[in-house]
Amino acid sequence: MEFGILMGDQPVSTPPEEHLDLMLRKVEAAQRAGFTYLTMGQHFLYQDFRWFQPIPLLARLAAELDDDVRIGTTVLIGPLHHPVQLAEDLATLDVITKGKLVVGIGTGYLEHEYDVFDRPYKKRYGLLEEQIELMTRLWTQDRVTFHGKFWNVEDRPTHLHPIQKPRPPIWLGAMKEQGVRRAARHGDVWTITPQQTLEQVEALIDLYVDERRALGLPLTKFPLRRELQVADSFDEALSDFARVARGKYVSYSQQGMGLLDQERVEREFLENVKDHVLLGSGEQVRAQITEIAGRLPVGPLLVRPHWPGMDAAQTEAYLERVGREIVEPLADLESVDFVEPAS
Repeated sequence: MEFGILMGDQPVSTPPEEHLDLMLRKVEAAQRAGFTYLTMGQHFLYQDFRWFQPIPLLARLAAELDDDVRIGTTVLIGPLHHPVQLAEDLATLDVITKGKLVVGIGTGYLEHEYDVFDRPYKKRYGLLEEQIELMTRLWTQDRVTFHGKFWNVEDRPTHLHPIQKPRPPIWLGAMKEQGVRRAARHGDVWTITPQQTLEQVEALIDLYVDERRALGLPLTKFPLRRELQVADSFDEALSDFARVARGKYVSYSQQGMGLLDQERVEREFLENVKDHVLLGSGEQVRAQITEIAGRLPVGPLLVRPHWPGMDAAQTEAYLERVGREIVEPLADLESVDFVEPAS
């Protein structure tokens, strides 16, 4: 089992140079602890928290990568970008990383971001599908002609292709049935969001697999995003997670994340999260991950090592402990393969 980290936001009160230093120390600590995926999400004009933009930040972090480590965007808000510029930016990043880029992309969930960029929020899914088609052509063809509903390119040469052929892997973010089917049609894999229970994930994986097989497309194991808190006991881990994460969960629910109920997050935080967060002692968390790997074809497992307000020392301590108690002991764990259909 491979493990990765999600590098997120920080309160805007944190000086930006301190925020960057935190990112660099996080990357160093994660690699030292055995994590092999470093990923970064995206937001614009976000309330109260600062998100560094992922493409320039990942280009900077590429200089710090060990040979066996990949970086990725998890996830870019695709429809807010022009596909020509995004394709060339990502191809450049793939070259900078020597072919170690993963492109995680989705639609996001904040309507105000679309308003600012003058993009139609109600057409975001069509925008994303067309964007992926055009970017794939830009990455794989010497000349491109493309006529879509949203973008047009008339017989233009392409001068910048990624190292990975035919393209960097595309991880498509989705939360519900329609999005998972879209991921099956237009991406290489679906990225499982951290707010879903295993039962919900199992049902969505079945939909994804059926769609891929109907199209004759290969199956790849699913990147699984999960929050993870290790302590000396389950109760201590639950308490520690509430202390660092409650404020961010409330922020997510207030800003409209569909899988989170604001009232439950605010009043019943622990009850609302315990079914989809990995919690407990090292032994308990290893058992939880082993159970997941025995039920679902997943990997890598992506965790968040830092919540807004934590300092670099706390983040480094988290990564060291998770590396020692989870990553290293589970290095040889393999998740189940896809079940072949009955003949």
